[in-house]
Amino acid sequence: MIQFKNITLKVQHQILLEDAILHIAKGDKVVVRGKSGCGKSSLLKSMVGALPLEKGSIQVNDLVLSAKTVGHIRSQIAFIGQEPVLGAENVRDALLLPFTFKAHSETPPTNQQISELLDRLHLSNEILDKPSKRISGGEKQRIAILRALLLRKTIFLTDEITSALDPASRAAVMEELFRPEITLLSVSHDPEWINTCSRIIDINNTQLIEVEK
Repeated sequence: MIQFKNITLKVQHQILLEDAILHIAKGDKVVVRGKSGCGKSSLLKSMVGALPLEKGSIQVNDLVLSAKTVGHIRSQIAFIGQEPVLGAENVRDALLLPFTFKAHSETPPTNQQISELLDRLHLSNEILDKPSKRISGGEKQRIAILRALLLRKTIFLTDEITSALDPASRAAVMEELFRPEITLLSVSHDPEWINTCSRIIDINNTQLIEVEK
């Protein structure tokens, strides 16, 4: 489903990955580990075209990432970073923002769908009326996840999304993202997250090395 083929990533003249290979099947739950600055977040960014490759290619659902295909590939992916940008002044508008565009205008979520997902992610309905800048980082991450679920995304890229969560909220997020239909490529130092993933990839000496579980 996702293939990183002999990719080389360079940031500010530093080679982070060189001729690295990674194949991810549909439904895989993959976590990437490594020391600070080794290229974990850069790997995620490269998959949505935010960081250009020096060499190699990335393929998503048989579509090779390029200037022509990046929009279509991004439309299939939910990227949840450590500090998501919600894109609207209040939480309700942020949740509904994608449904104001033509691609999703015919399938807006119902209030019941939103309420049920808020509950599953341990968020109250009152958060909908809060300014986006007044909610915590962990709440922003869960709102971003909720929005992606409303959009029926099945490919998630996540970067340390449990670091600001209490145990109950972390469990709720994991229950949503570890469903069989979700393909997950993540960066995490959370032992519980790592142990729950089906595959562990270490970045070591500019290579992506799978660790036996």
